[in-house]
Amino acid sequence: MKTSTLIKRFTPYYKKYTGVMVMDLFCAALTTICEMVLPLILRHITNVGMRDLSLLTVRTIVNIGILYFALRVVDGLASYYMAYTGHVMGAAIETDMREDAFAHLQKLSDNYFNNTKVGQIMSRITSDLFDVTEFAHHCPEEFFIAFLKAVVSFVILARINLLLTCIIFILIPVMAVSCTYFNLQVRKAFKLQRNHIGELNARIEDSLLGNKVVRAFANEEVELEKFNRDNHEFLKIKRQTYKYMAAFQNTIRMFDGLMYVVVIVAGGIFMIKGLIEPADLVAYTLYVTTLLATIRRIIEFAEQFQRGMTGIERFMELMDANVDIFDEEGAVPLENVEGGITFRHVSFEYPDDQTPVLSDIDLTIHPGEKVALVGPSGGGKTTLLNLIPRFYDPTEGEILLDGQNIRMVTLESLRSSVGVVQQDVYLFSGSVYENIAYGRPGASREEVVQAAKLAGAHEFIEELKDGYDTYVGERGVKLSGGQKQRISIARVFLKAPKVLLLDEATAALDNESEHLVSESLDKLAAGRTTLTIAHRLTTIHGADRILVLSGNRIVEEGNHEALMKQKGIYYQLYVSANVLEKSASKGDSFPEVKCANE
Repeated sequence: MKTSTLIKRFTPYYKKYTGVMVMDLFCAALTTICEMVLPLILRHITNVGMRDLSLLTVRTIVNIGILYFALRVVDGLASYYMAYTGHVMGAAIETDMREDAFAHLQKLSDNYFNNTKVGQIMSRITSDLFDVTEFAHHCPEEFFIAFLKAVVSFVILARINLLLTCIIFILIPVMAVSCTYFNLQVRKAFKLQRNHIGELNARIEDSLLGNKVVRAFANEEVELEKFNRDNHEFLKIKRQTYKYMAAFQNTIRMFDGLMYVVVIVAGGIFMIKGLIEPADLVAYTLYVTTLLATIRRIIEFAEQFQRGMTGIERFMELMDANVDIFDEEGAVPLENVEGGITFRHVSFEYPDDQTPVLSDIDLTIHPGEKVALVGPSGGGKTTLLNLIPRFYDPTEGEILLDGQNIRMVTLESLRSSVGVVQQDVYLFSGSVYENIAYGRPGASREEVVQAAKLAGAHEFIEELKDGYDTYVGERGVKLSGGQKQRISIARVFLKAPKVLLLDEATAALDNESEHLVSESLDKLAAGRTTLTIAHRLTTIHGADRILVLSGNRIVEEGNHEALMKQKGIYYQLYVSANVLEKSASKGDSFPEVKCANE
């Protein structure tokens, strides 16, 4: 993105802090005035002393000293305000941006997270925004001070000697043009550096979260090798960054020296010819030193500027990520949900690969009905469930809940009416109580305990070290699969949705845990519209209706007895599953079984 575009989009973040910014710039002006006064004082004392030393009295010198000390006190107070309040303003803007980024992430669909590494996202909302704090504070401040000093210096220097001043100021744009190339290269290097640190974060996260798999396969050396490769690539990028920064700094120093050469040579010649007084040349040199220090400070600030712009650019890239799922104009809250679901000619394909997953699905599910979804892997079962709470939107067709198009109801009310229990249970880092209460924030402790009892989780929770206050560890690593699943079911009990989606909720459990969790799920499903994806067909005998998905369509429909009589795909799946279970129970090797859709 262009720098001007980024600044234009970043500027609105100053709106809340206009008063602080104005005061900060006023203090910057005070510090500038205090700094610019010293050469004038020295020039005045030197000129008076050279003309008539008797005119300089002790009282005059003391008064000048008192005046200058008062100015330094003002300078100190102004500098304190800039250093403290100014930095706090920068941190507040960083905080606002991070809040906006996180809020935007909550609106993004599964498609975005499927295609973006978590490490990259973390980098964009943490380390990338750290540099924005300094940028937000120093950028307007530094440029304002530089502008002020340049204008004041030009006016004062021009009054001393216009020709010499013009020579000096002609060199400034030449310096700026010469530094532009290296400045742009530094910007590119910082962008590359930020991207790679995101990749490095993703690599570390992937390895640490999968540490059990790493150790199970004794692949520590493999992970170390991959990390070292990425780490040294990061070093290579930083080396390139420092190369351009060194060239940038060297260019500044060369022009710095050139300006002093011009002042010494041209100023000395002008003094010999009587075009400038010795005291004026001293004051002139001091002002040039101040001007050069300001230019050097601005150019050195360019590194911080580019870091800030890189952080802002990566922030804007995140904010520009399309929100695919949102409340349509005129969307209304769902009320008095009964749980009737209708699919009308629904088709779906993932945006990134455009492979058809569902094709022309027509389906009506009555309130309170128990529907099971079965079929070969990849048939679209999970996708069909994900369309109901609008984790994705259909490519074609529409889905109705109690006769209302779900795209015309608010997301909050829709998802509040739908409960999801998945095979891969996610527990947040915190206590058992906090994880259950997540189902309905603000629920009382009695309600949380009651939900746990309904889910068959109360007894094992009470046996934990700290009961409901037991820390479950990251992703619930301190609990067994069955325990985690029952806590997730308790969470849904507390939510009390009218529609329940069970996506292979017992697939990863042992027989005992599966039995306990199945009992909890039966209680949870009572009186609710329930769609179940089951890996064991024996668990869905009691379903009101079974749908068989294959080839992206519903190819069979009916209860267990009816489908077994048809001797179609469901029959083949059921017979194959029984053969596998019997072989497994006897300890035999699995026989070769053909897929039902072959």
